[in-house]
Amino acid sequence: WRRVQKLLVIMLVMVAGIFSSSINGQSICNVSISGLTSCSPAVTPPNPAPPTSACCSALSHADLRCLCSYKNSTLLPSLGIDQKLPLKLPEKCRLPHRAPC
Repeated sequence: WRRVQKLLVIMLVMVAGIFSSSINGQSICNVSISGLTSCSPAVTPPNPAPPTSACCSALSHADLRCLCSYKNSTLLPSLGIDQKLPLKLPEKCRLPHRAPC
């Protein structure tokens, strides 16, 4: 689970592009921008919502090797995302995948 948790932190770093981009139809590491956006409420304090089925579905299709390339980003805190919250998403989504990072 720790590897998947790291992956989700990486994914949510990429949410930065979502907040500043108005381009539709693009994807990052095989996850659509709308898929990443659907995870935002689950990682935003102070009262994060449970991950939606859309969020979990988006994460289940991610290219994990690609997402691992973002693992050392420091953008999450600057976006108002609590770094601990993304770590809880794999368990909440019941994802069987392991990130190769």
